[in-house]
Amino acid sequence: MQFTGKTTVRKAAGFTLLELLVVVAIIGLLAAYVGPKYFSQIGKSEQGVAKAQIEAFSKALDQFRLEVGRFPTTAEGLNALMERPAGAAKWGGPYLAKAVPLDPWGKAYIYKFPGTKGRDYDILSYGSDAQPGGTDSAADVSN
Repeated sequence: MQFTGKTTVRKAAGFTLLELLVVVAIIGLLAAYVGPKYFSQIGKSEQGVAKAQIEAFSKALDQFRLEVGRFPTTAEGLNALMERPAGAAKWGGPYLAKAVPLDPWGKAYIYKFPGTKGRDYDILSYGSDAQPGGTDSAADVSN
C-alpha cells in the first residue's frame, strides 16, 4: 500500500441542528395557521348536529299532536315522545327510534309549551356554555 499524502475526510451523514430548527419552525407556523381554522369547524359541526336533532324532535312532536290531539306539556317534556303520558289515550308512540339524546355538549334539550314568538313550542340548547345567549359554539340553537 502506497501513501500518496492525500487524506480523505469523510463528511458525517445527518442533519445539522440549524436544519432541524428550521423544520420545527415551519411545522409550528403551519400548526398556528391551520389549528384555529380546524377547531372552529368542530364548533360548527356541533351546532349542525343540534339543529338536526331539534328538527327530528319537531317532526316527532307533530306526529304526537296528530295522534293525541295536543302537544306535550312542559312537565311531560320530550319524554312524552318515548313514554305514554297520563291521559293520552290515543298515544301511538314511541315517536323516536331511540331515547331522547342529550345535546352535543352533553346537556338535556329544553322543551317549553307553549312556545314564544308565535311558535307552538320551543326546543332549545344553550350551546357549549350552557347559558342563554352566546356566540359561535356557545350560541343558542332552537327551532
